[in-house]
Amino acid sequence: MIVLLGGSGYVGHAFQEELNRRGIPHVAPRRVECDYYDSSKLARLLRDSGAEYLVNCAGFTGKPNVDACETQKTECLNGNAILVGRIREACESAGIPWGHVSSGCIFTGRRPDGNGFDESDAPNFSFRTNNCSFYSGTKALGEEILSDCETCHVWRLRIPFDHRDSSRNYLSKLMRYQRLLDAENSLSHLGDFVSACLDCWLQKVPFGIYNTTNTGFVTTRQVVELIQEHLRPDRHFDFFESEEEFMAKAAATPRSNCVLDNSKLVQAGVAMRPVEVAIVDSLRKWEEERRG
Repeated sequence: MIVLLGGSGYVGHAFQEELNRRGIPHVAPRRVECDYYDSSKLARLLRDSGAEYLVNCAGFTGKPNVDACETQKTECLNGNAILVGRIREACESAGIPWGHVSSGCIFTGRRPDGNGFDESDAPNFSFRTNNCSFYSGTKALGEEILSDCETCHVWRLRIPFDHRDSSRNYLSKLMRYQRLLDAENSLSHLGDFVSACLDCWLQKVPFGIYNTTNTGFVTTRQVVELIQEHLRPDRHFDFFESEEEFMAKAAATPRSNCVLDNSKLVQAGVAMRPVEVAIVDSLRKWEEERRG
């Protein structure tokens, strides 16, 4: 039995679909049914339900994007940091291991040696480095709260996408934005991500942090080229000349663009497809659904 928090959200809904597909019993209590911030009530729910594991997808991302977090700082801090501590308290009280959906947005760029960041690297896009969005800062704080937790998987999600049109889908965003910033990034296919997270529990992968991204990285222009090849949208894609122009004209807070190394996850026996393979597969399925 799994207790799933945040099951009505974009990532939580994908977890519910995969849990149903695998036939894994689960409950997804809504906040009106169980106050996630009340660790004693949550611990009681875990005991009463006979839970073997908890998955936390709850958090605050801001709508329509992370710029909203700059004006909703209390909600953002509560959802991404304080809540994490409350859930930890509940799980440790009930003696239940758990998994937490974190974010790769606590990094920017690459390591000095040119490689992607791995789990041994300290976040370089956080309040500690004084260069981040408020959203990224709170997600990094959430990981700090779990730094000595011995019974938790921390899964770093990075720019999710799949074949379904959604305001949270990276592919949808690229097709809707008037102008784009060309940057290189690691990405997470939503289905691959959820499957990998559940495999961590089922395969008893050691607890700790995992960059749960598809193998490799892509640039914005590469993804746009794949969109043009497979979907042939009736539009021209324009790009900002620089990040400075993007910040001046389209964003209220800095964005994370980074490359993550997923070797730790793969070496633990959890497979992740190459990112371009996952993108092409999503675009082909998108086109199939569009044609009916």
